[in-house]
Amino acid sequence: MNEKRRRRLRIILPAAGLILLAAAAARAGIEITAEMRQDAARLQSALDLIERNRAARAALPMRSLAFSEKELNAWVAVLIESDRNGILRELALKLFEENRVEGKAFVDASGVSLPFGLKPRLNIFFSGRVTVWDGAAKIALDKLFFEGQPVSVVLLDTVIAAAAALDKSRAASINDWVALPPGLRNLRSREGVLLLYY
Repeated sequence: MNEKRRRRLRIILPAAGLILLAAAAARAGIEITAEMRQDAARLQSALDLIERNRAARAALPMRSLAFSEKELNAWVAVLIESDRNGILRELALKLFEENRVEGKAFVDASGVSLPFGLKPRLNIFFSGRVTVWDGAAKIALDKLFFEGQPVSVVLLDTVIAAAAALDKSRAASINDWVALPPGLRNLRSREGVLLLYY
């Protein structure tokens, strides 16, 4: 995987409220179909175009592009597949009004010494709201479950810090603001739809 795509994975997933890539998992991932690759390519092409045209669009009014939940999940699956060294094996998101998101993640953190006797392979379920401000985003979680058991965000922060140290990632806390991809000004969600503002 080229460095640009790896950088994009580390920036965009957290920016979309997916900073949870430091938590959860129990299997080797999902099989990506040709249809999923087409869905992922549509979203990736839009992000590439937004990045290429960011200087020309800076002074213009914002425009938006809409992508389905299905396209977003396909794009995430392709990124996960391309990052063979990452701990995230699967992530599925459900989008709601007002930047609310629910998700399920599978992570294999076998190479990380996790605190509190946590298993290196976990299922994580979460819900929260993504906040975007001044070119950056973060997620405020209101529900979090490891293997079906409710857990504190403090515990997740500890897991993220351990995984970030292993992966040399800049995200070290669920409370960190993460930069949006170049040229992207805002993210919003509706029921089953992601809106990219540029």
